[in-house]
Amino acid sequence: MHIVGMHAHAAHHRHSHPHGQDACEGQGHSHAHDHDSGDDDDDNGVRHVVVSQILELGIVSHSVIIGLSLGVSQSPCTIRPLIAALSFHQFFEGFALGGCISQAQFKTLSATVMACFFAMTTPIGIGIGTAIASSYNSYSPVGLITEGILDCLSAGILVYMALVDLIAADFLSKRMSCNFRLQVVSYFMLFLGAGMMASLAIWA
Repeated sequence: MHIVGMHAHAAHHRHSHPHGQDACEGQGHSHAHDHDSGDDDDDNGVRHVVVSQILELGIVSHSVIIGLSLGVSQSPCTIRPLIAALSFHQFFEGFALGGCISQAQFKTLSATVMACFFAMTTPIGIGIGTAIASSYNSYSPVGLITEGILDCLSAGILVYMALVDLIAADFLSKRMSCNFRLQVVSYFMLFLGAGMMASLAIWA
């Protein structure tokens, strides 16, 4: 009886997970239990919460260092490019963070706190930079170490989150894998956006 039960469970497992073309055409048959779907929803909810929180940590570190650099700058030739780069970065980072917060389905208070925290970090960095502009030396050992740590922290978090949790989640989805035209357009737009953001280094 135990062997028969094992064979039945294996057949059920094979039958409930379509593969290949059947997965794209929707020809597979699933008999999963309702509690399995509930567990998947819970796992996805926890994942979205963690992704949004870690992404905000990376964005906050990045925003502080940009605001600090802008605050200590005194030359218009330096300030104008920084404002342009800051506007682009904050817009797209806020767009990505807002999408993650929406997927995580935070309560209204939590979502508001995260949004305000994101909006306030750059002005706070600018204020700190302005306050210490007369005494701050960006080429001093302390200044270089502080800037390097914040840059490394934010760069590592943002690269990881972008590749593993944001881009991979979309590019490995069923909709993407079953539509070749959508794959081509998505890859083109991905590299186009990466090139446009990289071109900001010319002025920043």
